[in-house]
Parts: sequence; C-alpha cells; structure tokens
Amino acid sequence: MTMIKATWKEKGYVDEPIPSGTDLVQEIRRMCKEKNAVILSHYYTDKPLQDIADFVGDSLALARKAEKTNADIIVMVGVHFMGETNKILCPDKKVLIPDLNASCSLAESCPADKFAAFKSQHPDYKVISYVNTTAAVKALTDITVTSANACEIVDSFPKDEKIIFGPDRNLGAYINAKTGRNMLLWDGACQVHERFSVERIVELKKQYPSAKVLAHPECKGPILQMADVIGSTAALLKYTISSTEKTFIIATESGILFEMQKNSPDKTFIPVPPESSETVGCHCNECAYMRMNTMEKLYNCLKYEWPEIMIDKQTIDAAVRPINEMLGLSAKLGL
Repeated sequence: MTMIKATWKEKGYVDEPIPSGTDLVQEIRRMCKEKNAVILSHYYTDKPLQDIADFVGDSLALARKAEKTNADIIVMVGVHFMGETNKILCPDKKVLIPDLNASCSLAESCPADKFAAFKSQHPDYKVISYVNTTAAVKALTDITVTSANACEIVDSFPKDEKIIFGPDRNLGAYINAKTGRNMLLWDGACQVHERFSVERIVELKKQYPSAKVLAHPECKGPILQMADVIGSTAALLKYTISSTEKTFIIATESGILFEMQKNSPDKTFIPVPPESSETVGCHCNECAYMRMNTMEKLYNCLKYEWPEIMIDKQTIDAAVRPINEMLGLSAKLGL
C-alpha cells in the first residue's frame, strides 16, 4: 500500500511561493548536485521537463536507469506508478514525484482488490501485468511487462500456459494476435490511447498520403490495423530516427513529438487528435496526469524533498519479484 507522509499544508509550505525571478533550471541543477539527486523524465512530459532531465525514456528504460543509479534521491517526473516502480527497485533511496496526484487512467482501471478477486477465480493461471499498474497490483503478479517487451516475454512461455493479462485490454488483444495466444484479459484501458479514431487518421492520410502511421499498442484494434508501425514509445522514436521517410502520423501521447522532432528536425510529425477534437493535427491528445508535472513543482519537490513515495516493506518484497523477473528475462532475451 502506498502511504502519503503528509500534505503540503501540514508540512508548512503551502504559503511559500517560489521567489520572483528564480532561475528554475539553474536552481534545480544546483539542488541536484548538492543533494546527489537524479531526474528521470518520461517521454510524455512537457518539453522543459525533458530538457532538464538527466535521463528521458519509456517505462522499461526508466526502470533500468533507476535500478542502476548511484544517486541518493530519485525524482521521477512522470506518473505515480512510475515513482512506485522506482521505489520498489530502490527501497533504500528517497524517491520523489513532483505531484502525488499525477495518477494514470490505466492503473486506476485495475483496482488491486478487484484484480485479486479476479485472480482468485482462476487459480491455475499465470498473472502477467503491464508495468502501468500500482504496486499493489504488481504484488499480485508473476511477471510484469512493458509495451517494448510484452510480446517476446509472453511468447517465452509454453503455448499451453494459462495466462491472465492486465490491465490493458488493447495491448492484451494485440499480444494475443501477435503470439497466437488466448490470454484472459482484464478490462482496462488508457484514456489517451482509447480516444484516437480511424476517421481522424483517414482525414490525415488524405492530407499527407505518403505519411507513415505510427501507433502505440495501447490503441484500439482498428487503429492498429491502419498503422504502418506498431511499437512502444521508444520503438516508435527509434523508427522515426532511422527511417528515410519524412512525414509521420503519430497515434500516441503527443509528448513524444518533442523527442522525435529534436532527433529529426528535418522531418514532419503530425499528432492524431482524439475523436472529440474538431481540429485535425491538434496537440489535444495529451495525458492530463503527465501534464500535472511542472518546473515549479519539480523545484519545490527538490527543495523540500517531498512528496515522497512510501511503500510498506511487504508490498515492496512482493512487487519487486515480478519486476526483477521482467528485467532478467528481458536481458536473457536480448531486449
């Protein structure tokens, strides 16, 4: 169970604004040096937060970086489950997150008590959970996966293995199709990736007929059927860097466009808007939780070394096993 130590008001910081004229970048870097802190930012955060990070990556890369860091403090600029994963892997380190309310719609779609009840109904099934889950759900899991290694890890098990996969039904369906499995899927989804529509991609393809469509496997099946390339955030980024193509239609959270554009300034990247948007090519396919992270919150987070991720030892001991299983098997498979 995750435990919040105190609220900002209880800590006495609520009425202490950042001094006017503060150079946030300079001060954040200074505090990192003084406190031996490392900043990890996810690809889906805003540009300034990616710029200031010591390391930017997807879930698998961030987990590996956290596991190997020599820093005393890890600041996870992302969403709550990522901070939990870092704490699980580094229980002796102080793990901070700029906003404890930065949750994840996918993780929220899989409450631990309901998942435990579901698991108990299928006692002879192996449980494979997407890393986008709470520590409590990881504690109920045999092995975790990311979108970068899910197909290969699932395919490493015997074909007749009975498997529960959660929480993302879209990723689970994609893995089933790719591996020929029939995993039992938990009915969860990411709000951002659920919002993309086939009609929007058709409209964009009319405007950019030579563009390649890139999609994250958390998208719905009809979107994936239209994609030229399906992959994790890191895999999509890698493809845009190595590809000779010049125009890409991107069906994933728009934060990744910053890294894509930075690595390929001569190429064009068009975000797919959600179904509700009236503007094709808008940047409204953003994760509201990721956008809760700001430079100001990062500054305060480092200054006061709070909010801190706290997880009880029992949960850590149970949750670290499936993560280590993933990291070990990923290394063995060369992923």
